[in-house]
Amino acid sequence: MARVFTQRAAKLLGLPGRTALEIVSGDGGVSGITLRKVEIPIPSAGDSPRSRHVHNDFEECIYVLAGEGMTEADSGNYALKAGDAIVIPSGEKHATRNTGTEPLVLLCFFPVGDIRQGTAEPGVSSKDVRKR
Repeated sequence: MARVFTQRAAKLLGLPGRTALEIVSGDGGVSGITLRKVEIPIPSAGDSPRSRHVHNDFEECIYVLAGEGMTEADSGNYALKAGDAIVIPSGEKHATRNTGTEPLVLLCFFPVGDIRQGTAEPGVSSKDVRKR
């Protein structure tokens, strides 16, 4: 049966350097997909860039809704703008940064219902990910 998931009901995640809303995931009864809307603010002078993270057991597909950014990955640096998509292979460390003059807004897709078990990010534990 089809289901509607609203942004209003999304879970706010406690992830460093970005605002992340988990809209669809296993917590909502879905077994094969996680969808997050992520906003990365314009960097301020003196901000330390966040560390790269990795998804060990699955790919990540990032679609840029607004803004400009750079995904820094083991395989290179990739400039992104609204309308672009990038796929990060399983096991490749990466971080997406805002390089523009407005917030960078992303949709992040994962082919699993719970990404916590296969994700490693310095300073973040799976129990810290849920904020509300």
